[in-house]
Amino acid sequence: MAFDPKTLKFNDAGLIPAIAQQEESGEVLMMAWMNAGAIRRTLASGQVTYWSRSRQEFWVKGETSGHRQELVELRIDCDRDCLLLIVRQQGPACHTGRRSCFYTAVRSGDEVEILRPEH
Repeated sequence: MAFDPKTLKFNDAGLIPAIAQQEESGEVLMMAWMNAGAIRRTLASGQVTYWSRSRQEFWVKGETSGHRQELVELRIDCDRDCLLLIVRQQGPACHTGRRSCFYTAVRSGDEVEILRPEH
């Protein structure tokens, strides 16, 4: 059966959350938003493309920083309202220079920074 983005459950803004996970390690790198066009562009190019809500435009991950995400596999959750992108990340995924956007943990009621910037 051919994939059709129209079968996904987008929110009222036409967006769906997409979680990027590193292929080899399984590390969760980031979460961003995609629309149907971003999904099509990602599948066509193999380079992950998101929808920037602030700029209202397509955003190819790493286009300016060089920290690209190569798509390995796109997975759809059971409710069809969230995507999991298995990727090969080049360099940090977070705009702060950290490997993952999830660099703050809550431990014993305190926020703890668990990842430092790579550069």
